Amino acid sequence: MSHSTAVASCTFEAPSITSPQVRTHIALKECVGKRDLSEVFVVDCLHLCGSEQIVTVEWPRAHDFYTPTPQAHSPLLFTESVRQALAVSCHTAHDIPRDYNLGWEHLTLDVVPDALRTTGSATTVQLQVIHSAIKRRRMGSVQLVAHVQGTVDGVYAGSAEVHYSAHPSSIYNRLRGPYADRAVFLRAAPPTTPVAPERVGRTNARDVVLSPTGEAGRWQMRVDTSHTVLYDHPHDHIPGMVLLEAVSQAAQASLKTPATPVAFDTTFDGYVEFDAPCWLNTTLLSPDLQGRPRVLIDAYQRERRVFSAAVVLAPHGAR
Repeated sequence: MSHSTAVASCTFEAPSITSPQVRTHIALKECVGKRDLSEVFVVDCLHLCGSEQIVTVEWPRAHDFYTPTPQAHSPLLFTESVRQALAVSCHTAHDIPRDYNLGWEHLTLDVVPDALRTTGSATTVQLQVIHSAIKRRRMGSVQLVAHVQGTVDGVYAGSAEVHYSAHPSSIYNRLRGPYADRAVFLRAAPPTTPVAPERVGRTNARDVVLSPTGEAGRWQMRVDTSHTVLYDHPHDHIPGMVLLEAVSQAAQASLKTPATPVAFDTTFDGYVEFDAPCWLNTTLLSPDLQGRPRVLIDAYQRERRVFSAAVVLAPHGAR
């Protein structure tokens, strides 16, 4: 994908290579669910025991989407790394087939702002993944709870707790009904007018996922299916990473001064579809115990809440 800077130490362009190590790396990348393997940050997975793995990811020096400024990566780079690590863990360590549909139900995540600073070179991040609960259903679905802790050079970089599900196609198609057909992706409406990029921590309007509504504290989700990082391949619903980016941008737009989202407590109530507008309402909450601002985002589609998030932000320049 043209939006990323490929990691120099990992080249996978030559399918004729047959060494076990290269085959293993290719297999790990194919677990992640990305059509463009250059967008996969996972480079290794060490299985310590049945419930614990160490997944190594490598952040590029810069990325057209995940590095919105030359000084720092987006917190969503850490979140995407967690998503990829969980996909690798559940497929390689817990016998969940790669054609199962994975979906997040609840996510709590925090990231250290210093860990997001760019260094002029690739950054190696180690993610300790521990699944504390795995419940297998009679028809094949699986409910999982995972805890992830990230370090850079042995220093704490962030953590996450993720409650998620994995469904075989037979169950997933039944849950999704008429929306199981990914042709809905092709029928998405053209993207609406973006919010000013600088208001949501972006420099390029193409990366903005919010549109103004004329009402204070209310935004419309902007859907641009031609954005090849956010929409790597056709989906039957708007991906969770797009929802989290909308949460991040809405939280930043709610403040009068620049700030970086550093903690998320997100509940995914339902799927967000392509065929109806999704509206985000923001409410300022009381500061956290460190005095950092907090914002609540509630998202609605067809008058039903589809996700919500409480976001903590670190003002720029704060110590």
